[in-house]
This record gives sequence, structure tokens and C-alpha cells, in this order.
Amino acid sequence: MRAMIFAAGLGTRLYPLTLHKPKALVEIGGKTLLQMAIEKVSQAGYHDLVINIHHFGDQIIEYLEKNNNFGLNIIISDERDQLLDTGGGILKASTWLDGDEAFLVYNVDVLSNIDLQLFRKCHLEHGGLATLAVRQRNTARYLAFDDTMQLSGWRNIKTGDEIASRNMQNCSLLAFSGIQLIEPAIFKLITETGSFPLMPLYLRIAAYQRIMGYRDKSTLWMDLGKPSQIIEAERYIV
Repeated sequence: MRAMIFAAGLGTRLYPLTLHKPKALVEIGGKTLLQMAIEKVSQAGYHDLVINIHHFGDQIIEYLEKNNNFGLNIIISDERDQLLDTGGGILKASTWLDGDEAFLVYNVDVLSNIDLQLFRKCHLEHGGLATLAVRQRNTARYLAFDDTMQLSGWRNIKTGDEIASRNMQNCSLLAFSGIQLIEPAIFKLITETGSFPLMPLYLRIAAYQRIMGYRDKSTLWMDLGKPSQIIEAERYIV
């Protein structure tokens, strides 16, 4: 099975930890964020990985070579010339991700004990073009899901801005966890080019495609985007 780890971000929220290294190589408890993400996805059976790089990308290449790719088949999607965001990132990597089964996309800067095998099982059972792991947590920006967990829109509760893909009445507002399963059929629906995010794409096609949500009830989920969160996460790493 194939997975993509998003590791190309600038890591600006992690300054000064990312002044001289990419956020993927920031360490928690003696392990880099990249190693933790690789171990998480590989333990769930994903042994063919694509990792995108940009900020200090050469360091990630050297790190993987030093660790013999952790015994996995790893392809580098090189975005050092242009950071492509999430949508542009998967589109550039489509040569490796395309095929006949869903691929996992995992953000390098999340810490979670989500059961990725159960997540995949639910995706296959519900038959969506994509399934997004979402959970109840405090944030400003939420995705709206109907009672069948189909994506219906997006809402910023601070500004009141809203994008409706479908009827948003009586929808549940849930926050994205940075973990998703995507069917390769999505590549035929992408009209965007260059650097672009995935979420507006989902909201555009949710009007006629099944973009599903998976209620992530795992006991641990953390955003590792700030130095204070890195320090807090230390107590979860054994």
C-alpha cells in the first residue's frame, strides 16, 4: 500500500527550531517527526512511501539515506524549486500515487494514535472519493458533515465566512486531523495547477462526489506546529 507524508512545509510556526533544519527533522524524545510518521504509517502496512521536500530538503534526503530509508521503498517528491501546497503536492506525486487503490496522506507535524487500519476499513466500506479523519476540538475553521458524514461545507466561526458545497443545515462541525485517504480517481478531477491546497478542491467537488469524514476518536492527537507543542508532546513519547 502507498502513502504520502507531507514534509515540505516551511515550519515558520516552529521558529527558532526550524531556522537551520526542516520541521520534519525536529526531534521529540530522540526521534524526528519524520521518523515517527514513517513508523506510524509503515506499522499499518504502508511500505511504499512518497515524501515531499522543500525547506532544507537536502537534509531530509541525507537523513533518509543515513537510515537506509528505514527499510522501506521511499520516493522523494522534490519541491525545492516551488512549494506546491497540499493539492499541488499530491498532483506532482501522482505518477507514484496513481493506481487501483486508495493512498494514505499523513501530515508530518501531527502526533496521533489513530488506528490507520480501521480508518482504511471504514474508507473502503463507505466508498468515498476521499475520507478525511476529523475530530471534535477547538479551532476557528471547521468542516461541516451531514448525518451520513458526507462533506457539505466549511465554516470559519470567528469571521463567519462559509463555503457551502451542499445543504449545511443540521451539519456537524468537525476539525481536520491532517490524515486522509484518497482514491487515485481524484487526479482526473483536478483542474487546478501549480501551488494549491486540497481543501478548496474537496469543497468544489463535494457537490457531486462523496467526500467523507471519519470521526477520529483516538485518545491522542496533537498539532506539532509550535515549540510549546513539541515540549508538551515529549511526555507522550516513550
